[in-house]
Amino acid sequence: RGDVSYSFASLHVNGAAAPQFALELQRVLDSSGATRIVAAPAEAQALLAITSVVDDKGVLSLSSGGRVREYLLTKRVAFNVRDAEGRDWLPASEFTVRRAYTFNETEVLAREAQEQRLLKEMQTDAVQQIVRRLQAAKKPGA
Repeated sequence: RGDVSYSFASLHVNGAAAPQFALELQRVLDSSGATRIVAAPAEAQALLAITSVVDDKGVLSLSSGGRVREYLLTKRVAFNVRDAEGRDWLPASEFTVRRAYTFNETEVLAREAQEQRLLKEMQTDAVQQIVRRLQAAKKPGA
């Protein structure tokens, strides 16, 4: 949504805790052209560590007969941004993305496909949230 700018010229993404998430994040950051994504931490001005990505599914509501009527999907993402000396550009942060959907036992396959689509959407939303937070990152001591 417009021009993107960061306080750092190069960034290393450590996504060992969530490789799929890190890969999508790297693609988005690389396509913006506002910063250079580097493979080696020593070459980066800032180091982004994705410390955890957790997906959860819980029951949101039940029918009068005790059957599940709605589920709540939750994706929790924890990360931090530091420089090579360990000073915080962004302190350790965590955010949550949630989606609710209705469930019907007669449409199990359709609902499973819907759940997978929602999880993918949630991942894309989480990546965008990190991109927005990276724009707010400030050089330590500045």
